[in-house]
Amino acid sequence: MAAQEIKVPDIGDFDAVEVIEVLVAEGDTVEKEQALITLESDKATLEVPSTVAGKITELKISEGDNVSEGDVIAMVEAEDDSGSDDADDDDGDDDQAEGSDNESAEESEASGDDTPDGDDDPEDKEDAGEEQAKADDAGDGETVEVKVPDIGDFDAVEVIEVLVAEGDTVEKEQALITLESDKATLEVPSSAAGTLTELKIAEGDNVSEGDVIAMVQTAGGGSGAAESKSGDKAEKDTSSKDKSDKKSPGGSAQADDAKATPDEGKKKQPDSGTASQDDKPAPRADAGKPSEGLDKSKIQSVDEDRFGKAHASPSVRKFARELGADLGKIEGSGRKGRITEEDVQSYVKGALEQVQSGKSKAGAAAPAGGGGGVPTQPDIDFSQFGEVEITELARIRKISAKAVHKNWLLIPHVTQFDTADITEMEAFRQANKEKAKADGVKLTPLAFLLKASAAALKAFPDLNSSLTADGASLVHKKYVNIAVAVDTPGGLLMPVIKDVDKKGIYEIARDLDDVSARARDGKIKGSDMQGACFSISSLGGVGGTAFTPIVNSPEVGILGVSKHTMQPVWNGSEFEPRLILPLSFSYDHRVIDGAKAARITGFISEKLSDLRTLLL
Repeated sequence: MAAQEIKVPDIGDFDAVEVIEVLVAEGDTVEKEQALITLESDKATLEVPSTVAGKITELKISEGDNVSEGDVIAMVEAEDDSGSDDADDDDGDDDQAEGSDNESAEESEASGDDTPDGDDDPEDKEDAGEEQAKADDAGDGETVEVKVPDIGDFDAVEVIEVLVAEGDTVEKEQALITLESDKATLEVPSSAAGTLTELKIAEGDNVSEGDVIAMVQTAGGGSGAAESKSGDKAEKDTSSKDKSDKKSPGGSAQADDAKATPDEGKKKQPDSGTASQDDKPAPRADAGKPSEGLDKSKIQSVDEDRFGKAHASPSVRKFARELGADLGKIEGSGRKGRITEEDVQSYVKGALEQVQSGKSKAGAAAPAGGGGGVPTQPDIDFSQFGEVEITELARIRKISAKAVHKNWLLIPHVTQFDTADITEMEAFRQANKEKAKADGVKLTPLAFLLKASAAALKAFPDLNSSLTADGASLVHKKYVNIAVAVDTPGGLLMPVIKDVDKKGIYEIARDLDDVSARARDGKIKGSDMQGACFSISSLGGVGGTAFTPIVNSPEVGILGVSKHTMQPVWNGSEFEPRLILPLSFSYDHRVIDGAKAARITGFISEKLSDLRTLLL
C-alpha cells in the first residue's frame, strides 16, 4: 500500500505558521499522535502529531518553512503495510499449497504420528530463537537507571509534570520531569539516550537527590530486543503451522484458512487509506462541528477568536468542540501552558457541578489560610462588560504568586521607612568605576548595600534568624547569605550571594553580576536560590519613593530600596544638596519590634553615609 500523507490539521485561527523545529527524520519509525514538527506563531507554540503509526518515507517540510491547515508534512508508510503484504503472500502460498496438501492427506494419515527426529527442529529453533533474543538483549544495549541529580539543598521536591511516557525514545540531556520548589522550577534531564522502558515516578510525587526517575534502554538494546521478538514471533507462527500440518490431514490448508480469516480483517483496514486510523476515534470524527446531542447554546457561546488562539493540540481542539468547551477560558496544565484533554474534562466537570449545585465557585467553602478562612477569587466573566484578552501567567510568576500569598498571610508585616545620605558613597563609586571596569567588575550601588546589610545582620542577631515551625524559638544563623531580587523575562528570581560578610566590595560585585546574568539567561541553578538569611529588593533603577516589600519566609526581614534623589539638607548654617536614598525595611513583627527596626535602618543608613564605618 502507498505511503499516507500526514497533513497539518486544524490549528485554529493561524495561517502561514513558521516551522521552528522538525522532531523526526526520514526513516524514523513514529507512533500515532507522536509529534512530528513544532509550529510557532506570535502567540503560541504547538506540536503537530502524526495521524498514523509507521515509518517516515519522506519529509515535505523543513525548519523555517511556513505551513497552513491542509499542507502535507510527511509521507508515512503505515505499520500494517508489511504485515499486509506478508498476509497476501501467505494467502497466495496457501492457495497453491492447498492442492498438494489434500493430495498428501492419505499419505499423512497412513504414516500416523510417527515422525522423523528431524521434525522436532522447529521447536528447537524456537527455543534457540528465544535464547538468542535474550543474548541479543543482554549484548546490544543495557538498561540504565536515570536518577535525580544534585539539585542543591532541596529535599522532597514535588514532581509537577512528567514530560515523557513509557516507550518514548529520549535523547541524552532531554528533560524527563519538571520539579517545583517554593522558589524555583527546574527540569531533570536524561543521563542517557535510548528507549524509556519504565517510569518510576508520577506527577505529585516528591523526589530527592539519587531517587530513580526512569529506566532507559540504551541505543542498540531496544532494537535488538525488537528484532529478536519479531524473530520469535515468526518462528512460533512457523512452528505451530508445521505442527498443525503433521497432526491432521490437510492441516496446513485448514490452519492457514483459519489464520487468513482474522488476518484479512486486519488487512482490509489499511487498504482504505487513512480510514483505519479514523475508525478508532470515530466518536470525534465530527468534532469540528456541533454534534446533534449538544446544547447548541453552549457552542454559540464559545469565543471563536480566543478558541483559535488557545495553546492546544488539534486532538484537544476536537475534543473541546465536541463538549462545547471554550478553550479560551481553560488554563493549561501541560508543558509551556499547553491545554490537555484532562484540562478540558476538568473545566467541563466544574461547569456542570456549578450548574447542578446552583452555586458559583465563590460560594464554595473557603480554604483554610493560616488559621483563618480566606475567600476564593470569584470567577467573573469580564467579557460581558467589553472586549477582553486572557494571557496566562508565566510559570515563575505562578510560583512566586503562591509564595508571596503564603508569606503575606503567615507573617505580620510592618514596614519601617528611612533615608540614607549616599553623597560620599556615590562619589567614591564614580571615582573607582572605571578602575573596577578595567578589572572586569561592574561596580553598582547594590554591592555597597549588600555590604552594609551584612554588617547589620552581624550587629543584630535577631535579624539573622528564623522562627521554628512551632513559633516558640529562634534559630540564629552564624553565616550571612543575602538574596537579591532580579527581574528576568520570566518573572522575579531571588539568587543568593553567599558569605557576604567575608567578601570585599569587588568580590561581591562580581558574584552579583554573575548570578544576575545567569538568572536572566535562565541558567540559574536551584542551589543558587537557597540559604538566604535576608533579602534586598532594589527599584532604584526604575523609580518611586517608597514601597512595602514582602518578607520571604523563613527570613524575618527584607530591605527595599527606591530611587535616590538630590535634596536640600540643612547642615546647621545653610542648605546644601545631598544625594538621598529612600529605604523601606519590612520585618516580621513576631521577631522584631518597632524600636529595633528603627535602629536597624539607622545602622544601615550610617554605614552607607560613611563607608569608613564598615571597616570598624
